[in-house]
Amino acid sequence: MPATNILANLFVTLYNNETRRKSDCIILPTSKLGVEVLKTLQKDGYIGEFEHIDDKRGGKFKINLLAKITKCGAISPRFKVKNDEYNNWEQQYLPSYDRGMLLVTTNQGVMSHHEAIEKGIGGFLIGYVY
Repeated sequence: MPATNILANLFVTLYNNETRRKSDCIILPTSKLGVEVLKTLQKDGYIGEFEHIDDKRGGKFKINLLAKITKCGAISPRFKVKNDEYNNWEQQYLPSYDRGMLLVTTNQGVMSHHEAIEKGIGGFLIGYVY
């Protein structure tokens, strides 16, 4: 049965493997948005190296886990956020002010909400990690 929400499947698989203390995990199928989300998570230190395995059936991600994710999830529907409204969404999805990040898709790509605040741009919320 095909996954209807590939991004939610990515977050659920990451969370399940982190709670079971696995050292790596396989996520399938892949997408371009999934690659950008994984790059953002890797840049902020939540996951280690990851590679795309092309199996001619949608592809797979093999991800090295660092046991730094307590909770993660997709935000659906994708809420539109202006550059001065991130604080309200932080209070709703994150446990404290300094812990975790919201993932935002903007016209400049996928980034954390901290990076979007620095650049002064808004976008759509797609997920959270802490």
